[in-house]
Amino acid sequence: MKSCWVIYNGSLISDKFADQARLVAEAAERAGVRAEIRKNYEVMMDLQRGIGAPPSFVVFLDKDILLATWLKASGIPVFNDPEVIETCDNKAKQYIRLAQSGIPMPRTVIAPKVYPNFSISGTGYFERVLADFGLPMIIKEGHGSFGAKVYLIETEEAFFEKVESLRGVDFVFQEFIASSRGRDIRVNTVGNRIVAAMYRHSETDFRANITNGGVAEPVELSDEQREVALDAARAVGAEFAGVDLLFGPGGRPLVCEVNAAAHIRNIYNVTGINVADAMIEYILEKLQ
Repeated sequence: MKSCWVIYNGSLISDKFADQARLVAEAAERAGVRAEIRKNYEVMMDLQRGIGAPPSFVVFLDKDILLATWLKASGIPVFNDPEVIETCDNKAKQYIRLAQSGIPMPRTVIAPKVYPNFSISGTGYFERVLADFGLPMIIKEGHGSFGAKVYLIETEEAFFEKVESLRGVDFVFQEFIASSRGRDIRVNTVGNRIVAAMYRHSETDFRANITNGGVAEPVELSDEQREVALDAARAVGAEFAGVDLLFGPGGRPLVCEVNAAAHIRNIYNVTGINVADAMIEYILEKLQ
């Protein structure tokens, strides 16, 4: 009998993370796999002793890259692969990969590294960015989930204040897609197929995330939206992904970002499709 660990971050107090793990573990049990939910700190990374009784595979729902890397190095199949998790966790790195593959997305400039106790204010760099992009624009920190650490910048004062506050932080400048203000599409992919999709919209925020007050409903994807979502997941190497699509000019789909550990409770509630079942089915087919 196959066994699996479903790992999430034990330092996060919101039940949404444990709930995600339960959905996956229950899907594994339905498929005849003995599943064990583990918080990341419950797996001791003892480099000399190793793992006593390893599972057949791990579904990794966290961003503890070191733990995922160690598990993979110990010979355990990890889904998603640690390199994929790391790529998607750093938006700047992710956008490099998407652009390299020609994925349609908002124009993006990656900010240069600036150490916390230093500044490039006065060099003319930020003035060049501001003149090039105009306002409003989006600034995104490299690491952030559920729409957090994404800022709509509408004034020069806010722009210079934000870039100075982000010294020592990876971030990007991005074109604001006005035609998609407060609305997007979340597409969950497994392998090379689309499992579920929902349209999200908000009347109170420029972001459509449900966490920020957005609401959602099922959506029928166009052929172009399907193609872009699958291409984006492939571009970052994700076997499971939550791809967020924006509505570009003329309705053209643009990739906002790809999530390697996308939460599946909301899309389950909206569409009635449990993405976890498809995830487990995919893993078992791959491990045959």
